Amino acid sequence: MKAFVKYTALLLIFLVVATGSVLTWGYFTLQQTLAQPLAITEPRTLEVEPGTSPGRLLASLERDGWLQRAEWLRRYWQFQTPEAVLQVGEYEVPAGITAQQLLGMLQRGDVVRRQVTLVEGRTFQQFRQVLATAERLQQTLSLELTAEEVMAELGLAGEHPEGRFFPDTYQYTRSTSDRDILLRAYERMATTLEEVWAQRADDLPIETPYEALILASIIERETGAPHERGEIAGVFTRRLRIGMRLQTDPTVIYGMGDAYEGRILRRHLREPTPWNTYTIDGLPPTPIAMPGREALLAAVNPEPGSSLYFVARGDGTHKFSDNLREHNRAVRNYQIENRADNYRSSPAPNPPAEESQP
Repeated sequence: MKAFVKYTALLLIFLVVATGSVLTWGYFTLQQTLAQPLAITEPRTLEVEPGTSPGRLLASLERDGWLQRAEWLRRYWQFQTPEAVLQVGEYEVPAGITAQQLLGMLQRGDVVRRQVTLVEGRTFQQFRQVLATAERLQQTLSLELTAEEVMAELGLAGEHPEGRFFPDTYQYTRSTSDRDILLRAYERMATTLEEVWAQRADDLPIETPYEALILASIIERETGAPHERGEIAGVFTRRLRIGMRLQTDPTVIYGMGDAYEGRILRRHLREPTPWNTYTIDGLPPTPIAMPGREALLAAVNPEPGSSLYFVARGDGTHKFSDNLREHNRAVRNYQIENRADNYRSSPAPNPPAEESQP
């Protein structure tokens, strides 16, 4: 019996020592595995495709010679962050980082984020062209599609696209598509328009948020200087209130479509289109561009005053007049007698019109 007890005790001691040795070896091996620097001498781009698991990715990195003991790293991932999801996208991996730092990047989803800017005053077609050239943005909406077909693809069939997408800078990753950006911009505009409409002044000559959107788009296209938005909105508001035509060149340009070549002639002002406010009363049927938040706010909170006319000075700002006589004098001064060689009626990137004489 004593021998059995002695034998059992020795066996237990052996098992304890062996287990401790294995655990110690495992601990130090794991620490060495995590601390190993990646075998890359310059920054590299790591692309994670949809459906890739952490184990598969780490195994591929081991095959490519980036690291060693990928299975240890896989088990460490599972033990440390069992709920972490490997985010699809591009990872910029700097030279000299360790395997543990790489795991941190992957677990946090530190993917490369790019951005695309949709500028105020641009049209829907111009927005599409910007998205079509955005770096690494997935293209799902061909430029060969009509605007109506694009809206149908977005689940917005029957809705006119102009003015419906909020101009802003949008961040995206490699898995983002042009469709995703447009839907985000659409939702942002819908939310912004609702918020702005709730802040509208009393006794406006517009009755719906959509009319505010139309008016804001005209203000955006006419505004060469941000501080003038409210005053330009005041001119248009007073004209609408008394039944006076808006007579604004950007609506003529929009109605001309591809026929516009950078210049408006007097005959263009007389050619009727649904958007030509020289030939129609009130607002055009749709917006003519994508207005920003400030233009929307100006449309529903116009500045008080008495001016009914404005003309471009040629530097992006305008001369405002209360009556036609004053306005004609300003037109002669800024557009005929003293017209500058670098004359412009609107700021870049909006295309300039030769005249701007509401």
